[in-house]
Amino acid sequence: MEMEDQMESQKRRGISKDQLISERTGSLGCIGWFIVILAGFFTMIFFPITIWFCLKIVQEYERAVIFRLGRITDRKAKGPGIFFVLPCTDSFVKVDLRTVSFDIPPQEILTKDSVTVMVDGVVYFRVSDPISAVANVSNADSSTRLLAQTTLRNVLGTKNLAELLSDRDSIAHSMQSNLDEATDNWGITVERVEIKDVKLPHQLQRAMAAEAEATREARAKVISAEGEMNASRALKEASLVIAESPSALQLRYLQTLSTIATEKNSTIIFPLPMDMISHFMRK
Repeated sequence: MEMEDQMESQKRRGISKDQLISERTGSLGCIGWFIVILAGFFTMIFFPITIWFCLKIVQEYERAVIFRLGRITDRKAKGPGIFFVLPCTDSFVKVDLRTVSFDIPPQEILTKDSVTVMVDGVVYFRVSDPISAVANVSNADSSTRLLAQTTLRNVLGTKNLAELLSDRDSIAHSMQSNLDEATDNWGITVERVEIKDVKLPHQLQRAMAAEAEATREARAKVISAEGEMNASRALKEASLVIAESPSALQLRYLQTLSTIATEKNSTIIFPLPMDMISHFMRK
């Protein structure tokens, strides 16, 4: 907290983070240099033995932040490869630069339209500034996890249920921006945030299912009514065409008889010539 307050006060006075790190890695003083020289002197005397305590190795994906008498020795972390430390005066902290992912535990969230849902997610982040990750926060991983939970509740609390279900990409992007801005002083870059699952109450699930079913039934009735209307218009046009040509009516009559004859039924139909019933049709 003291370090963050110091950085905040320095920012108010217009001092950059690099200048603040420079102040933090300042001179050791007369007593400090005397102790360092004394440690180096004993290191040279016992050189065959102390060589095993002076040489350290970090991997390609790691960096080492070296502290000399409690102060960071350089504005840049060491590594990868071999680096040199003085026994008794120097200590170092290894920082992993690989991308780390963690699951956000399911959070009970009240949306803007007063619906309680359970939401969980996943966050991908990495350390971009090893010195800030060591000097500005006690546990960068744990702090990022807690901040992700709080950010998830804050962001989703401003969204409606419909937005939460349909606009997950925008919510994830908003969470990533907020997290990345908040963890910048910790030397952490949030690369990606994803919303994994949204669990609704059972009563709300049944209500939404009933609403969707009713909507589908209404759409089916509308489509059926439109089909009946189109069919009636087609029949009207066909009747007008047949009325203009009596021979077309007789051909349609014979076609109907042919269709009925091909079906397996026990009904016997005796067709009558059209000229016999034309008199009754005129009346």
